[in-house]
Amino acid sequence: MLKSFNKTLLGAALIGASLAPHAFAETTLNALFMAQAAYSEADVRAMTDAFAKANPDIKVNLEFVPYEGLHDKTVLAQGSGGGYDVVLFDVIWPAEYATNKVLVDVSSRITDEMKKGVLPGAWTTVQYDGKYYGMPWILDTKYLFYNKEILEKAGIKAPPKTWDELAEQAKTIKDKGLLATPIAWSWSQAEAAICDYTTLVSAYGGDFLKDGKPAFQTGGGLDALKYMVSSYSSGLTEEDVRKVFENGDAAFALNWTYMYNMANNPKDSKVAGKVGVSPAPGIAGKSEASAVNGSMGLGITSASQHPDEAWKYITFMTSQATQNAYAKLSLPIWASSYEDPDVTKGQEELISAAKIGLAAMYPRPTTPKYQELSTALQQAIQEALLGQSSPEDALKSAADNSGL
Repeated sequence: MLKSFNKTLLGAALIGASLAPHAFAETTLNALFMAQAAYSEADVRAMTDAFAKANPDIKVNLEFVPYEGLHDKTVLAQGSGGGYDVVLFDVIWPAEYATNKVLVDVSSRITDEMKKGVLPGAWTTVQYDGKYYGMPWILDTKYLFYNKEILEKAGIKAPPKTWDELAEQAKTIKDKGLLATPIAWSWSQAEAAICDYTTLVSAYGGDFLKDGKPAFQTGGGLDALKYMVSSYSSGLTEEDVRKVFENGDAAFALNWTYMYNMANNPKDSKVAGKVGVSPAPGIAGKSEASAVNGSMGLGITSASQHPDEAWKYITFMTSQATQNAYAKLSLPIWASSYEDPDVTKGQEELISAAKIGLAAMYPRPTTPKYQELSTALQQAIQEALLGQSSPEDALKSAADNSGL
């Protein structure tokens, strides 16, 4: 009697377990993202919801911080022994993150299909010392945006092909009284200024480092800063980019991909329908175009207890299907996407500029001491722009204080 009662209990328990909606264990991932340009917070949440529907056994907690807090938040979380499974990282950080074991080497997880399908330039975003530390996700460089209507009023037939032409066209626009400051840059003391400086260094054929030592204080690096100082002191340059351009207060703006569709949106922009885009110009006799690698990747932290699930999430977020669906915000990393009419429709001009710009992407210095070097360069650029120091002295001081 007792035996048969026990059997009944056991059977009921087994039936109950089979009917339980969550008989499987749920894995929770913590992911850190950036709360600005390219994909918005709402977009990342929508992508993550789609992942959760396809993977009901994996829950993803999302956290968003401004770009300026992304690096320190990632590093400090590692030190606390907890933190994140998946992090967004800038192209400038793999050297430091690999050296200090912040990110996991995922080289063995990268398939031949991935290697062939992703644009070659995109892989440089996640590589250091021949190894892969994640998947590229936001593929980006800076383009020259221009207001077609203002150029037409000034009698300018085509956007500039060289940086000298840009200065000449801006002067024409200023002299005709169309705009007081025709060019919008990102030159406040922040990483954005290094991106603009790098674009010019690439145009002038300069080097940041040679044999691991600073080389930006001579040659193309010095020429680049001299150009910035000349443009700033001539009164042709404004420092706030997107809002100034969208208000119609700038004829030219150097900015990332996301601005193309935002500036063409009549809800937010006064210049919708008048926005042109081209690769950033070159230097006569030295370069046809110029570009900075401003891409970002998704990686697994060494503190993660769930690397397999983290990789599943990363491959979903960086998949061609996901990227194509959000191609109006950030261009896909996948080469064949650029032949897809759903991706190119309505942004043919941007795609045309991207084919040149993405191929010309120039890296900021690859060094584990990037943060110190960037801080020293930001200060040097400010001192030169404000006339507190000559370009030569400012860059020499930056080289001495770079930690290299």
